[in-house]
Amino acid sequence: MPRLVQVDALRGFALLGICMVNAPVLAGAWTLAPGAAAPWDRRAAWLVTALFTTKFYLLFAFLFGYSFVLQEAAAARDEVPFARRHARRLLGLFLLGLAHAVLLYPGDILMTYAVLGLLLYALRGLDTRALLWTAGALVVLLTAVFLVVGVAALGLGDVGQVSDRALEARQSAWYRGGPRTVVHANLAAYRQAFTGALLYGPHLLAAMLTGLAAGRRGWLDPARLPTASSARGRRLLAAGLLIGLPGGVLTAMCGHGPFDARYYYLGQAVDILTAPVLSAAYATVLVSLLRGRSGPGIAAVLAAAGRMSLSHYLLQSGVLAFVFTGYGLARYGTVGPAALACGCVALWATQLVLSAVHMGRVRHGPAEALLRRVTGGRPPAARPARRRAGV
Repeated sequence: MPRLVQVDALRGFALLGICMVNAPVLAGAWTLAPGAAAPWDRRAAWLVTALFTTKFYLLFAFLFGYSFVLQEAAAARDEVPFARRHARRLLGLFLLGLAHAVLLYPGDILMTYAVLGLLLYALRGLDTRALLWTAGALVVLLTAVFLVVGVAALGLGDVGQVSDRALEARQSAWYRGGPRTVVHANLAAYRQAFTGALLYGPHLLAAMLTGLAAGRRGWLDPARLPTASSARGRRLLAAGLLIGLPGGVLTAMCGHGPFDARYYYLGQAVDILTAPVLSAAYATVLVSLLRGRSGPGIAAVLAAAGRMSLSHYLLQSGVLAFVFTGYGLARYGTVGPAALACGCVALWATQLVLSAVHMGRVRHGPAEALLRRVTGGRPPAARPARRRAGV
């Protein structure tokens, strides 16, 4: 099955959303006291939650499920057992994620992907209809769980807020210390991150199952990709505007005001149900742009970054850890969401430029090459001839 430039472009685009969501955690931007935050910082945090949070990790999870079909095809082509190759790939992904979580970012997603990849393998025997029904059931059940928790939380006050502030102050001191205290802070923060991985794991698995079904049905084939001019694309855009965007706005209202903290879990329930729709609308807009006059140029830039998205995911954490923790400048908790969002755009743009240069010489990024070696594939050292990316 040939590699699709549109899929790589989607990954390159999604890197911006991942950076927007991860950066406030790595920088300690959420530890700024709400009353002391500048108006532009409050607006930036609100917009990041409404437009970025959840939407882009779902897009990556969807593409992870889609890549399962490509991996199956590659194993059949190479005449090697797929189970062994898949297991080695997941082990490599898990070890990369473990190092990432301990050293750089406790909210790592790679270990979760590796574990869910085992479930994806176990469910591969389901037909496409069963895959989609299972994905829908997971989303509905998880929404129901958060609704129950959210309704229960309405009866509670702000218990634990003082202790949370004390914990944040202690954590800030650790992140501003040396490398040893940074690792200590990451290990302490991972407990909470692990709970989040358990809670939101079904959401990710639902996106992976949908991606697996999409790969089997050929929904991402160039001729079948939805655009703004197609009937399916218009339906996705309408759903994004009428369901996904209002859902993101309501989630932001529950997380950053005007509703208070008691409404947080109700906002999460809304987000779980509506974020996939907005993710699909984003993908439809990008595919439509790729079909336009400037499409080949946009695709060439984004696809180069998408082909090394794993390397860029780790690079983003490395750069942010250097700026905000004791590994480097130790600016943790001193930069607000507005400046941080601008920094994420600059970092993403730099990554696009680096990708265009790097991928003109080799086929894989450093992390991708390492993972291929663990999996059993041998990444070629150099590209034999430059290719133009087209749509």
